[in-house]
Amino acid sequence: MRTSRTVWPVGDTSTQLVTVSGPDHPGIAGRLFAALASLDSVILDVEQVHVHGRLLLCVEIDRWQGEPGDLSAVLIDALGPLGAGLDVAASALDATADNPGGAGHLVTLLAPQLKTEDLAGVCARIAASGANIDRIVRLSSYPVNSYELAVSGGDPALLRSNLVEEAARRGVDVAVQQAGLHRRAKHLIVLDADSTLLQGEVIDQLAERAGCGEHVASITASAMAGALDFGDALEARVALLGGLNASVLDEVAADLVLAPGARTLVRTLKRLGYVTAIVTGGFVQVIDRLANELGIDHVAANELEIAHGRLTGRLVGPRVDRAGKAAALVRFAELAGVPLAQTIAVGDGANDLDMLATAGLGIAYNAKPVVRRAADTALNVPYLDAILFMLGISREEIEAADEASKTGD
Repeated sequence: MRTSRTVWPVGDTSTQLVTVSGPDHPGIAGRLFAALASLDSVILDVEQVHVHGRLLLCVEIDRWQGEPGDLSAVLIDALGPLGAGLDVAASALDATADNPGGAGHLVTLLAPQLKTEDLAGVCARIAASGANIDRIVRLSSYPVNSYELAVSGGDPALLRSNLVEEAARRGVDVAVQQAGLHRRAKHLIVLDADSTLLQGEVIDQLAERAGCGEHVASITASAMAGALDFGDALEARVALLGGLNASVLDEVAADLVLAPGARTLVRTLKRLGYVTAIVTGGFVQVIDRLANELGIDHVAANELEIAHGRLTGRLVGPRVDRAGKAAALVRFAELAGVPLAQTIAVGDGANDLDMLATAGLGIAYNAKPVVRRAADTALNVPYLDAILFMLGISREEIEAADEASKTGD
């Protein structure tokens, strides 16, 4: 390996793209950068990918005087025995060419099964939006397949509309988010409870025990679809519960069934430093036990009035309705010191619309059509932890965090 500085004949300096590809071994990058340092090169950009033992390392450098072939020869010599089987190439770049300067958006593609034609369709729509794909990373193969694409350039509004249309055509989920350091900053995630964090609706379970299950379920369905005002529907349903023994609340709380992946979602986000909250039109007497079990930081829910050991059919305290949900998100963000741009809201019903619109990222989870159309992105798989992939967290990172917790690392 050359350790002395090489001086080339004076001439016009040029920007070069150095590409190293082939079988990967420890020490390749170190030797390559040492060689570039000896040439007094300035590194403008670096990208390295390792796939099944194969390396692709790209380095953009400035201040090179000489031919690209000369640079390749120097680097091959510097790699020595590590260069065996590697392809090392240098090519001049046009310094005046337009460079978008890094990814502007992150596109997440997700489905139980992703076919080659799905990837082809999404990539074609990105190109049709005037954008370029800078990087593709596979995030998971279980319980769903997901990929993250770093995209630069193009019209963001056109990109979103094109991808929403393509996703609907192919029956896959696509999310488009702004790239940047904010993604790694402190976040707040707010989860609806009924039919989101939980399977089913708590009020429907209470109504079954009160003997008015079908009546309440029909009102619930109309309210969640946006056909009825949620506040009016809530009071009408609660009134039907009047006279129910309050001990039933404990029974329902004990029978709650979480959505698949709910524990993984909450556990992983808490390990990553997220602030967690449940904001629900349901009832605090039922939800508090679940929140304590999961270690949820904040809860906003309605409170049922109880007198002489029975439900009165009325609520007490402020209502957590459509507007109340959005207000709770804002309040919890202020308490956590998290900007609204770094909040995430997840819900399924029409009473979640204001909350989803207020959050930095609103996710419609197996939601009603009116909610899917309004949210930033829709997730239509029955696994709540798939939200992690929307946030750029890979399956390998989730499993590594679980393993570290077992060993105490």
